[in-house]
Amino acid sequence: MDLSCFKAYDLRGRVPDQLNPVLAEKIGRAYVEITGAKKVIVGYDIRLSSPDIAEALSSGLMAAGADVFDIGLCGTEQVYFATSHYKMDGGIMVTASHNPKDHNGMKMVGPESRPISSDNGLNEIRDRVPEPFGDAPQQGRYEPLEVMSAYVDHLLGYIDAGSLSPLTIVCNAGNGGAGLVIDELEQHLPFEFVKVHHQPDGHFPNGVPNPILPENRAATADAVIAEGAAMGIAWDGDYDRCFFFDENGRFIEGYYIVGLLADQFLRKTGGGKVIHDPRLTWNTLDLVKAAGGEAIESKTGHAFIKQRMRDEDAVYGGEMSAHHYFRDFAYCDSGMIPWLLVAERLCQSGQTLSSLIDARIEAYPASGEINRTIDDPPKVIAAIEAKYSVGAKNVSHVDGVSIEFDDWRFNLRMSNTEPVVRLNVESRADIPLMEKKTEELLAEMQRLNEGA
Repeated sequence: MDLSCFKAYDLRGRVPDQLNPVLAEKIGRAYVEITGAKKVIVGYDIRLSSPDIAEALSSGLMAAGADVFDIGLCGTEQVYFATSHYKMDGGIMVTASHNPKDHNGMKMVGPESRPISSDNGLNEIRDRVPEPFGDAPQQGRYEPLEVMSAYVDHLLGYIDAGSLSPLTIVCNAGNGGAGLVIDELEQHLPFEFVKVHHQPDGHFPNGVPNPILPENRAATADAVIAEGAAMGIAWDGDYDRCFFFDENGRFIEGYYIVGLLADQFLRKTGGGKVIHDPRLTWNTLDLVKAAGGEAIESKTGHAFIKQRMRDEDAVYGGEMSAHHYFRDFAYCDSGMIPWLLVAERLCQSGQTLSSLIDARIEAYPASGEINRTIDDPPKVIAAIEAKYSVGAKNVSHVDGVSIEFDDWRFNLRMSNTEPVVRLNVESRADIPLMEKKTEELLAEMQRLNEGA
């Protein structure tokens, strides 16, 4: 049996050879046997294979004795919300996020929407799948559950509706599921939405929704300029990540959005802890301190960030990869809460998005994440560390290696999900220095790789 769809954090694979209804049914049975869950939320994304896989998964869950609460077509965060809000034992979202259109997968959570990954149950579920199963003495029951109205009410609770004023906002769902939520929110907000690639369509007529790819950004940027919009927002397929464009159609690096949201949240809460990843940090540290908060660094990856947020009872957590986590959202990531907060900030401040971001880019220019395929990543990272740690102000190993000097710093790490090494460089108000050091590091990595 091919179980290669089981990854470190979730399941992803090609349909039907790596994931199919037969395997999904067994995964449902194994999930119940390993977790002991009695009440499970099931939702699915807009992929063409998702309804069949979700139906088979539900059959397996019920055969093993769990009640299934089917929330239907949705985004990953609605499974997180429903699992936590309705106090279920667990939840499973059928989605492959931004993977190719012939792929599918699953994201699993336990009680309180705690992530189930390879270090806390996912490997055990994988290992149970090939074994024989018997049916539970009492079969589980099936119940459709409508969560959109409670979810939308929850989202609106993050903002002060009375402080909002009319704005034109471009929203690009990428033919994923985000458009369904925008249509619901629209009735409660004074915004005019310009809708791009809005209809859910698992054929992905405009390409797989992954706005982090530069070639996928033009549709949103062009619409912002054409409509004179205050900002643009684009989502991936299951809309747990959102990406921002300012009023000039410029794509904004996720790093600067983390700082903006940390500042916005701390203003609301009057302080608290903020979790951030180690790749780019100075801008976040600066803004969190100024807003009276405490910044705490965590290893990159949603399972690590969520656990650290629970440990610290942090109000907000952000990764530069456009994942944003909220304490009141079961410490989970949402692609809807961030843009609501940014829109609120634009209305309250009267400032443009570019004016809020420009000063931060100027203060802490960054390379953005640069990926390189390396034959022997540990060897190259170790050699870079040996060379650059000489005379460094600080060397950290929270995730890969972070090396800091007075006026610039960098992080070099192996990807958790792809066979690449990721480099991030930033400086203090010195773009030429940041660019020079980025080129220098890339050249050194290439030299080491060719000599490997």
